[in-house]
Amino acid sequence: MKIAILVEGTTEVAFRAKLRDFLQTRLAGKMPQIKFIPQDGRIPKEGKLKRLVENLLSGQSAYDAVIALTDVYTGTKDFKDAKDAKTKMMDWVGNNPQFYPHAALHDFEAWLLPYWSTIQKIAKHNRSVPSVSPETVNHNKPPAFHLKEIFHLGKVKEDYNKPIHGKKILEKEDLMLAIQACPELKAFINQIISLCDSSKVIP
Repeated sequence: MKIAILVEGTTEVAFRAKLRDFLQTRLAGKMPQIKFIPQDGRIPKEGKLKRLVENLLSGQSAYDAVIALTDVYTGTKDFKDAKDAKTKMMDWVGNNPQFYPHAALHDFEAWLLPYWSTIQKIAKHNRSVPSVSPETVNHNKPPAFHLKEIFHLGKVKEDYNKPIHGKKILEKEDLMLAIQACPELKAFINQIISLCDSSKVIP
C-alpha cells in the first residue's frame, strides 16, 4: 500500500516521525509506504488540488491513495469547520474513491495541546492550558496562538517554531493521548490504518 499525504510543509517535519512510529505499533507486517508531500504553506484549492491528486494517482509510480490534511484555520475564511473543509476538498477533487480529505481543527497545534505539561516545561512557563478539549479552541484564537503566547511569555527565550518545538513536544510522548482527545486526529490516523488493515482501527 502506497499512500501520499499532502500536508503544509512544517507539519511534515513536526509530525512525520511520530506518526510513523505509532503506525508501526498498529500495523506490524502491514506498514504502508507513506510519502509526506509538503505544500507551500497550505493545501492547494480547487483545480490545483484536483490536478495534484490525479497526478499522484496515475503513472508508473502511482499511489494507491491520497490523503489531504489541511488546517481549518488557514489565515483565511475558506473553511467554517472540519466538516466544511473536508466537504470542500472533496468537491474540488470530485468523486474519486482514492482521495481522502482530513482536517486539523483548528490547526496542527490542537494535537499538541494534550501535552500541555510538556509544553510548559519546554517554554519554561506555567500558563494554564487553554482548553480541556483541544479541538474546541477556535478561529478567534486558534491553538497555534496559545503556543506562541506561552513561548513568548516563558523563560526559554525562543519564539515557538513548529518544526523544532512540535517535534520536541511529541518526541517522548504517547500519541494515543492526543488521539483520544482529538476526534479529527483519530479520524485521520484511522483512515491510514483502515486502508491497510481495518481490524486494527482505534475504537
